[in-house]
Amino acid sequence: MKVAITHDNGQVYQHFGYTKEFKVYSIEDNKIISEEIISSNGSGHGALADFLAGQDIAVLICGGIGGGAKTALDEAGITLYCGVEGDVDVQIADYLGECLNHDPNTLCNHHNHEEGHTCSH
Repeated sequence: MKVAITHDNGQVYQHFGYTKEFKVYSIEDNKIISEEIISSNGSGHGALADFLAGQDIAVLICGGIGGGAKTALDEAGITLYCGVEGDVDVQIADYLGECLNHDPNTLCNHHNHEEGHTCSH
């Protein structure tokens, strides 16, 4: 199974639709067997769901995310954990330990983002 986390300088990136890279962990028997950072290749918003599905991602961990992207991920069969913050390696350890702090009600509905804008959690 592959788990992707929105990634920026070792931290969970907070706006899914603008994610430039993901840290992807391959998991077997609840253990990390490999990890890599992959580029989104300029994909954005809705196209990211197809991009992740094409990488065989089963689970996505991210910060803020919009309703359309949530729907696209669901349609692609990708399990979503949103509203997550902090170091990506800590978050994957928490996910594997079944203690990931996330907020399934996280919703970013601002599509005219200003510099410094962060979505509510």
